[in-house]
Amino acid sequence: MVLAELSEQITQAFRKLHARTIITEEVIDEVIGDIVRALLSADVNVKLVRQLRENVKLQVRLHADALGANKRKFIQKAVIEEFINMLSSDRKPYVPKKGHANIIMFVGLQGAGKTTTCTKFAYHYQKKGWRTALICADTFRAGAFDQLKQNAAKVKIPFFGSYSEANAVRVAAEGVAKFKEEKYDIIIVDTSGRHKQEESLFEEMRLIHEAVKPDDVIFVMDSHIGQACYDQAAAFNKVVDVGSVIITKLDGHAKRWRRPRRRGCYQFTYYFHRYW
Repeated sequence: MVLAELSEQITQAFRKLHARTIITEEVIDEVIGDIVRALLSADVNVKLVRQLRENVKLQVRLHADALGANKRKFIQKAVIEEFINMLSSDRKPYVPKKGHANIIMFVGLQGAGKTTTCTKFAYHYQKKGWRTALICADTFRAGAFDQLKQNAAKVKIPFFGSYSEANAVRVAAEGVAKFKEEKYDIIIVDTSGRHKQEESLFEEMRLIHEAVKPDDVIFVMDSHIGQACYDQAAAFNKVVDVGSVIITKLDGHAKRWRRPRRRGCYQFTYYFHRYW
């Protein structure tokens, strides 16, 4: 798993730092270089890695005279704080509220695991005592209705969809209205997988968003796509206000982790949780 490998490589870099008797500028450059190479090998964005390296070096230079024997701890702390900054968002995560119909809309590329993730998400909250429901607003992919219906049946979660209705906006609106009337706490709308070049499907997504007025839009991202996720996430965010990201398929061995940038383009909360 790439995250475990990345963690081990960074830990080894810190061990090298603590093993040195004297911490010179060359040692600092070597340790930071090891961390940079580990991040790049894990397909982390080059600009983010460069920024981390420059910020850590700047912090060390600014406090070099005052550090003394604490230099090792300071360098490690500076690196960790940069990781936290890299992974943090100024946007607070959406928190479902009891006594209110929380509408969650799932969007993403086809094949990212969106439909399965919808079920896992619903089941996660069901186990915590919430009344959850699933809506299949994917009228484009053959088998989408059956897949979500079967998944919902396995975990005994109410399901709404239509074999005959081709208008995804109508299906989504009717499903939300039904479950709102039945006082469900969390209503999850699964939509068609789509690519940023598919204008008609993006227009459909916009119309669904307008019809159901979701409290949160979750972008499901396949970790396999690496650097390409930035352009895709940006394209989705231009059409609907993406509030959260769930990253799937992290249990691989290739370069499969890349945090979408948050500065200057968009902000969201993202999850690595297993909901099953």
